[in-house]
Amino acid sequence: MPILVDSNVLLDVLTEDPQWCEWSMETLASQADRDVLAINPIIYAEVSVGFERIEELEAALPALSFHRLPLPWEAAFLAGKCFVSYRKRGGSRSSPLPDFYIGAHASVSRMTLLTRDATRYRTYFPKLKLVTP
Repeated sequence: MPILVDSNVLLDVLTEDPQWCEWSMETLASQADRDVLAINPIIYAEVSVGFERIEELEAALPALSFHRLPLPWEAAFLAGKCFVSYRKRGGSRSSPLPDFYIGAHASVSRMTLLTRDATRYRTYFPKLKLVTP
């Protein structure tokens, strides 16, 4: 089963984040030894903002290292339901957050999610298996 890699982990490595780069690199390497690493279009889009050209992004996230998965329709539905819960809890955003789509994708596909954002995912996807610091 693939492990879905959240954009924050990828960005830690790509931007050489002084606080998180080492943890993210080591955890990515460890997970890659055991599982197929995967991303979806939302993760790809979030990481893409740091690149001028798609070729640069493709070099940073090679398809041989990061399996590309489509976003299931069921995940879009679940993301919407989580967004309603978020709004009821006082959330101020007017459209679903990318994290809801990412968490819903991992959840409906029964994948583990590699992320640093444990709080949001545990709040809205309590049964989701996470790899976190």
